[in-house]
Amino acid sequence: MSRLFHSDHFRLLFATLLGSFSVLGFAPFHVFPATIVGIAGLFYLWQQAPGAKQAAWLGFFYGLGFFISGIYWIYISLHDFGGMPWWMAAFSTFCLCAFLSIFPLLTGWLSKRSSLVLFSAPLLWALSEWIRGWIFTGFPWLAIGYSQTPNSPLAGFLPVTGVYGVSLLTAAAAALLVLAATRWRRKLALALLVVILISGALLKMLPWTSPVGTPVSIALLQGNISQDLKWQQGELQRTLDIYHQLATDTAAKLIVLPETALPMLSQYVSADYLASLEAHARNQQGDLLYGVVEYENEAFYNSMLSVGSSPRQHYRKTHLVPFGEFIPLKQVFGWIYRDWLNIPLTDLARGGFHQQPLAIAGQKVAVNICYEDVFGEEIIHQLPQATLLVNTSNDAWYGQSTAAYQHLQISQARALETGRMMLRATNTGATAIIDRNGEVLAQLPHFRTGILEGEAQGYAGSTPYILFGNWLFLLITASGLLYLLWRGKKK
Repeated sequence: MSRLFHSDHFRLLFATLLGSFSVLGFAPFHVFPATIVGIAGLFYLWQQAPGAKQAAWLGFFYGLGFFISGIYWIYISLHDFGGMPWWMAAFSTFCLCAFLSIFPLLTGWLSKRSSLVLFSAPLLWALSEWIRGWIFTGFPWLAIGYSQTPNSPLAGFLPVTGVYGVSLLTAAAAALLVLAATRWRRKLALALLVVILISGALLKMLPWTSPVGTPVSIALLQGNISQDLKWQQGELQRTLDIYHQLATDTAAKLIVLPETALPMLSQYVSADYLASLEAHARNQQGDLLYGVVEYENEAFYNSMLSVGSSPRQHYRKTHLVPFGEFIPLKQVFGWIYRDWLNIPLTDLARGGFHQQPLAIAGQKVAVNICYEDVFGEEIIHQLPQATLLVNTSNDAWYGQSTAAYQHLQISQARALETGRMMLRATNTGATAIIDRNGEVLAQLPHFRTGILEGEAQGYAGSTPYILFGNWLFLLITASGLLYLLWRGKKK
């Protein structure tokens, strides 16, 4: 058995399995120790690897197992709803996973070049996730800090360092497990691990923000419109009728419809239809938010618009999904959409980067649309002014996969980072009310038409993350890496 474990092929296979195992820390599984153990297994393989090249390949195969298991649902959006041939959708999904696996590849290569693999690996891992969060517009999905949300003691650090800081601590916990299992300083490693966990648990008890005003009654609408029918002209009236019925069936003061709930241009929405929704919202002395596509100055925007007691306002999506909402290098990749894909609204314009919260229903609501809540450093641009966070999404693109559950977990992290409640109104799920501690208070079943009613408390104040964003994490990481460089030169 020992001989088998030392086989290069077996180690690559084992690294791949460790990557898949690590996904159990994420929703819908929420086995947060699994991610720590999976990363610890990879770090052990890196420590035992004979050189940097071998460590790099181990990182790459770990990444393949991790990302293929974690974001396999990209295939569903491309093939089932985008109309791409199965082999092309599978190849495209694999290519994305292979590209993302370059980050653990580089982390393994650089870590092994250091004399302190278990010190450098957590720092480089977290730094690589931060870079992955902005390079080529960013894809921070499955940052390992999310695996600790909201149940792990490490989630207590989210209001302080943000998700990348929790990624650093998750990786550090993994490194300490390896030290405890393989080194003579076992007691010190275990003591440091206990200190980190206790510190996180204590931070969870701190009320970073304070209630402001009285709770507001809310209704989050889930229309459950099948993605393959959503943009068909023959389904338009049925969709409008469903949302009109849901909206008028609730007496909530703040009513929220999902992203592009009305699948049409805003100027084509009937004046009578909007007047009816507006009158209903005014009768409740509140407001209604609805998703629609705006067209202005020859540009299309993915927007949320309000009607009701307050003046009409809008929020336009800023962070667009590459290849989903805009085409990077259109002259190079445009043929893919012409010949292979059938995805509407692939050439949207960006909204303003410094949009302010919407003053509706007695609250200051920081709206973010779908993919935007993956970027915590952008959410805080509307804080501390905002009292509530609202995310509107349409995850029907990914079918009955783990995508919507992972997205909900990401929203839970945003609530913890900001000390604000997060309200999620989605087309097919996960429609949910999340408290400022990241706990889901109520949720509609997926793929059911319904109304989620409840109360939302506004909050004021700033967490350290609101004040400093990712700078505290970057300062810690840079300090650690500079120490490694200094130590290497000293030798």
